[in-house]
Amino acid sequence: MPPPPTAPTTVPDPSRRAAALGVRERVEEVLAAFLEDQRAVLGELGEDCEPLLRAVTTLLDGGKRLRPAFCYWGYRGADGALTGRSEEGIVTAAAALELFQAAALLHDDVMDDSDTRRGRPAAHRWFAALHADDGWAGSAERFGLAGAVLAGDLCLAWSDELYERAPLGAEALRRGRRVFETMRTQLMGGQYLDMLEQACSERLGPAGAVERARRVVRFKSAKYSVEHPLLLGATLAGAPQPLLADLSRFGLALGEAFQLRDDVLGVFGDPAETGKPAGDDLREGKRTVLVALALRAASPAQAALVSRHLGDPALDAAGVEALREVLTGTGALDGVEGMIAEQVDTACEALDAADLTEPARAALHELVVAATSRRS
Repeated sequence: MPPPPTAPTTVPDPSRRAAALGVRERVEEVLAAFLEDQRAVLGELGEDCEPLLRAVTTLLDGGKRLRPAFCYWGYRGADGALTGRSEEGIVTAAAALELFQAAALLHDDVMDDSDTRRGRPAAHRWFAALHADDGWAGSAERFGLAGAVLAGDLCLAWSDELYERAPLGAEALRRGRRVFETMRTQLMGGQYLDMLEQACSERLGPAGAVERARRVVRFKSAKYSVEHPLLLGATLAGAPQPLLADLSRFGLALGEAFQLRDDVLGVFGDPAETGKPAGDDLREGKRTVLVALALRAASPAQAALVSRHLGDPALDAAGVEALREVLTGTGALDGVEGMIAEQVDTACEALDAADLTEPARAALHELVVAATSRRS
């Protein structure tokens, strides 16, 4: 069996500057206890299932915990009472979001054929190495893909189980259930839209590509990264409809800015900080807003270069640099940076207008910075 991957060296996490300091640590305690419970459940099958659990724990050993922070402060901002039991309850519900994100990441890496995640081998690569190193029968690649899919399915099921464990009362959990279910369903739809765009974008052409790419951003990332966690927390606290509407406007705008920053980092980020190879999104053929803006303004020669290199899994450093030059030369990078700034302004205006309690408003303002000024 290959040794467990080691954590990469990273810059200090910007979310630790936020007023939400402490939420992350409490979420990690909940996750650790939950995974120990699941270790006992899987233990009844014998030691052979240990790699399945290890794939999940390795992935969960990292990340910014931004989604749980948005959920927690959505609850606090709606004047959620913080007795000892309700504090335990909202942290537990927030931790369920990390399991859901883990499911999405495991499946996303399979769909994108990614080699790494957070500077470590992606789960399907790790499972394939486990197969190859031990000399098992059959295809190591297929074993790796199947292992990662099963690990993702486990996380999806576990997210539901952990949510139901939150000691917030049956009525609160029932209220939040609709948000939780909508989030999970719409993310899967957003993932499908992302695949569809990669498959159909050349046939459809550049007309409408920016709008299609922004629709993918909205449903694949913005909603489940910011809007739905906020709404989940606020709904669990019994927030009134006007506050939910303000949080929705804030969350959608910030969520789009969050994903647009991710798209920029996927092309121009430092691999030592992003944990992924330089230009990985270009090799995967991601039809991002960045690419759509470039193609809309590209010369015939630039468009031909993008068509030739985008989605080439063997794209080398020179090819990555050539595509970067198109993205900057067409004004696409500046255009995305302008969109990020515009969405941040919209988010802050919605946040200032919302009838939120303190310190939630201050914490959410700091999380705006953590979500959009990051380098990983």
